[in-house]
Amino acid sequence: MTSDENHQADQRAPRRQPIFLLPGVVTALAGLMVAVHIAASVLSPEGQRELILWFGFVPLRFIAGMEHPEDLLPLLWTPVTHAFLHADWEHLIINVAWLAIFATPIARRYGSVTTTGLFLLSAVAGAAAFTLTTLLFGARNGVFLVGASGGVAGLTGAATRFIFQPVLYARDPDTGELVPIGRRLASLRETFANPRSRYFALIWVILNAAVPLLPMLAPVDMAIAWQAHLGGFCCGLLLVPLFERRS
Repeated sequence: MTSDENHQADQRAPRRQPIFLLPGVVTALAGLMVAVHIAASVLSPEGQRELILWFGFVPLRFIAGMEHPEDLLPLLWTPVTHAFLHADWEHLIINVAWLAIFATPIARRYGSVTTTGLFLLSAVAGAAAFTLTTLLFGARNGVFLVGASGGVAGLTGAATRFIFQPVLYARDPDTGELVPIGRRLASLRETFANPRSRYFALIWVILNAAVPLLPMLAPVDMAIAWQAHLGGFCCGLLLVPLFERRS
């Protein structure tokens, strides 16, 4: 077979599709969450309680630390590590699916480092909001925060600033054809002036803010950390311009 025939055969051969279509950082974060949950699931009940105590976020540490400063030590890492623990498989699957949807546009626009940083900052902001409301409205023994919801909510807020904006085009200097170059990051004013991003953000905030009212409508005990959701969302929504590349 000649080189030309080889070249034509290569062109006719179907290209292998990647197994994972998600950006690497999204797959890595999701994989880490799954690995941690699998490892935690083999622990004894006592071991799981210790895991949550040392790596989940416990707001009461702020109060306990007034008398015992050593109790404040886990607050150095638990505002971040709580995001990789989950209560059960349903909790994990929902957060991983949410991560795949909203972390993907962030990773493709800003890269792995910024995606990870924004996720962790939003997790910290979610923990801060959870602490504020928990202490203001009366902390209860045993209250703790686990789950990636705050971090993923931050990525959701950040993505809201550009995924609803129109695609921008530029003319290729060689062919003269119009080619898509991405979407512009909207200002806060533009975000809420755009009907799609405005309604998405408002519906998202209203649904999460309404969580505390659900027990009044139905006799269920839903342990949803809506405060962490709102704190993370606001963090991503406000901080994402800091990561925008300046040309």
